[in-house]
Amino acid sequence: MRLRTLRIFLWLAVALAGLGAFFLYQRQAEPVTQISQAFRPEFTLPDAQGQPHSSADFRGKYQLIFFGFTNCPDVCPTTLSEVAQVMDDLGSDADKVQPLFISIDPERDRKLGLDAFTEAFHPAILGLAGDDAATRAAADSFRIFFEREDDAAAPDGYTMSHSPGLYLIGPEGDWLRQYTYGTPASEILDDLNTRL
Repeated sequence: MRLRTLRIFLWLAVALAGLGAFFLYQRQAEPVTQISQAFRPEFTLPDAQGQPHSSADFRGKYQLIFFGFTNCPDVCPTTLSEVAQVMDDLGSDADKVQPLFISIDPERDRKLGLDAFTEAFHPAILGLAGDDAATRAAADSFRIFFEREDDAAAPDGYTMSHSPGLYLIGPEGDWLRQYTYGTPASEILDDLNTRL
């Protein structure tokens, strides 16, 4: 009799724990959905020729946005290579997507040739590099991290640490999702094709 009572008690405990976890998940999931729907990052940054571009300029298109720097040894070139592959594979739908590279090391990147860097990956990728304040404002709007780090082995004695995600912004300017570093071009393409 005791064993049966214990089993019933344990099953009730498991059921209550599962029910509690379900409601906790529902409570947590709802605000995240609301935040993502209201999350609309903004920026105003110049291209390599000094022509200003704002987030509003790209309304009506999906945007693939990456924050990086031209001296980046691995994350930036890898991600931009994936973006280039996506743009090639989009075919006639490529004009519905604008890839953007936002420099987190703008002064040095302008000197090194921002256009040459982005065009080496794909001619559709637009490089933007503002001043420190505009760069910080853009990063804060996207809720990403970056900072300069001293590194004697790096060019000019420093490198940049930064969030490595690729961000998808919708035609109305809403943040739709983040592709984690290393997401293959095929997965990005599949996701975009469901939206286009």
